Amino acid sequence: MLGLMQDRPLMISSLIEHAAAFHGDTEIVSRLPEGPVRRTTWRDIGERAKQVANALAELGVRHGDRVATLAWNSDRHLALYFGVSGTGAVMHTVNPRLFPEQISYIVNHAEDRVLFFDITFAPLVSGLASSFDSVEYFVAMTDREHMPDVPGIPADRLLCWEDVIGRQSTHYEWPEFDECSASSLCYTSGTTGNPKGVLYSHRSTMLHTLMAAARDTIDIHSGSVILLVVPMFHANAWGSPYTAAMVGAKLVMPGPHLDGESVYQLMKAEGVNQSQGVPTVWMMLFAYLDEHPEIDAHELGLRYAGTGGAALPLSMIERFEKDFGAEAYQGWGMTETSPLCVVGRPLPKHDALDPADRRSLRLKQGRGIWGVEIKIVDDDGNRLPWDGRAFGEVWVRGPWIASGYYRGEGGDKLDGEGFFPTGDVATIDPDGYLQLVDRTKDVIKSGGEWVSSIDLENAAMGHPAIAEAAVIGVPHPKWQERPLLVAVLRKGHSATREDILEFLAERVVRWWLPDDVVFVDELPHTATGKVLKITLREQYRDHELSQPE
Repeated sequence: MLGLMQDRPLMISSLIEHAAAFHGDTEIVSRLPEGPVRRTTWRDIGERAKQVANALAELGVRHGDRVATLAWNSDRHLALYFGVSGTGAVMHTVNPRLFPEQISYIVNHAEDRVLFFDITFAPLVSGLASSFDSVEYFVAMTDREHMPDVPGIPADRLLCWEDVIGRQSTHYEWPEFDECSASSLCYTSGTTGNPKGVLYSHRSTMLHTLMAAARDTIDIHSGSVILLVVPMFHANAWGSPYTAAMVGAKLVMPGPHLDGESVYQLMKAEGVNQSQGVPTVWMMLFAYLDEHPEIDAHELGLRYAGTGGAALPLSMIERFEKDFGAEAYQGWGMTETSPLCVVGRPLPKHDALDPADRRSLRLKQGRGIWGVEIKIVDDDGNRLPWDGRAFGEVWVRGPWIASGYYRGEGGDKLDGEGFFPTGDVATIDPDGYLQLVDRTKDVIKSGGEWVSSIDLENAAMGHPAIAEAAVIGVPHPKWQERPLLVAVLRKGHSATREDILEFLAERVVRWWLPDDVVFVDELPHTATGKVLKITLREQYRDHELSQPE
């Protein structure tokens, strides 16, 4: 027997219709690539999204066609999020931090028909335009006054955002179609081989959006003023643009202005109470505050600081608590998981924990959210217990988890139970809190035992002189591998190898201690802000370890 409920498809267009109708006056604040701060509203975004839809029809874009963006976080990009997917076309957010040859590859692999780009990327687009086989039109996301010169693109194929979008009608009837239709396309960062495409659907996105708003997840609501630092070209900004529309939250978007001073000034001016970003951005903010001790960050009123993309070190948790009076939490997921899988929110029973134990809990990535099933397995595929000690590779399944990659790249990925391999190694405790141990390719195998590079990095970043740290395994004739710590010192601080090892000796077991410490000016990062350990391993594969055997 079927229920007597209306069968309405889950459409992304319903989000912007709701936001415009019920939260129309809520502000959207953008720091544009041109420089100024611009204020719009959800009602304005709703009208702009319909103009985008009409413009795409004029350009010949049809249901299922891919439309690319090379753009920062802004109201223009937000209008594209809803305008492209709402028509039935597929929104393809291109990560501009990829290598140029990777950008060329994914645009061709996706067969994008139109490319929207911010003016800061005009030189990049100019250099790559001739390699884009499928792109018919290039739209510079600016007004006529700031229209860039883009050599290599014929004049009739280079369009101005305000010209092509501004002349369109704000009337458009959003079509209804199968909710399992593709809505957006994101490519992995491609640390090994070519990037692979993850193709989200309207259904998967809408279900993910519902859970993102939950109190135990990100807790976005109509009173949220969110500094959206995580890029809209990175796993759809963790789904936050969709969730903000669903609940009518105020979005504050910094565009390309991610330096510490710009981020601070925007937080101060707009009354930001929630923020989302990768640890590297918060490091820049902290560096700015270090240079300006007269600033009392408590005055900002920040309540929650969400991080992802890399493990959250204890030093950063403590800094948010001490300097901002804010609760820092982390989550874990990946492009292939939309990306939310677990979020580090405490349970009521944890209220009784002393501060040190609560901070230790926050070092764990978090508990699984509804919709995501998780298992950890050993090398033979056997499930491991949730005892907080056994660690194995993490596999996941659920309605917003990828079943495979676009165009079948990488072959079949799911196991016999329909779980997707994440490539991460973790433990899960009896309460369901997952804690990353490593990536399968980064875990250090020493003398038959595994050393967690993540735990070592977190411990090292507790040293007051260390701004950022990475731990890799280097070959050892006796132990197979031994850990090497590569560290960046904070501005104005100094430390020696012996200082760091003495500090670590009180915080990790002796056989985990790095055999050497190397200080560098900066660490290499992937296009999504993660430390590029494959580069470090190549760079230091012949490093002579200093510590005697």
